[in-house]
Amino acid sequence: MVEIPAGALRFRNSAPDWAWRAVIFVAFLFFGAGKLTSDPNAPWVGLFDQAGFGQWFRYFTGLVEILGAFLVLISRTVTLGLAVLTVVLTGAILVIVIVLHRPVDVLFPVAILCALTAFWMYRRQAERPLTKSPLA
Repeated sequence: MVEIPAGALRFRNSAPDWAWRAVIFVAFLFFGAGKLTSDPNAPWVGLFDQAGFGQWFRYFTGLVEILGAFLVLISRTVTLGLAVLTVVLTGAILVIVIVLHRPVDVLFPVAILCALTAFWMYRRQAERPLTKSPLA
């Protein structure tokens, strides 16, 4: 038997859920749009040159980040958006460590990856209904 205590709030589509999704949206929209700049002196241009993947990959990564940001904003596609952003961050971490050989620089992407994972886990946990123990 499923029991939900009186006054228990569901997290999905609540104000805190929307607030966190808005923060994720703005952050990845900012970083994704930053990768789409045509300024040759932009920091992302130099970083992708150092990685050796070519500027097409910078544009691709920026578009994928923007796509993931919009997917997080839409209620039905939050999990897909978080998965897309997780793949992008995992790729960034691998490139920074393996290709650029700068393991200290992964602190920020790892922190964001942990935050996205925690958000996803909390959303899943909040949706599970409380069940009455058969021993009670």
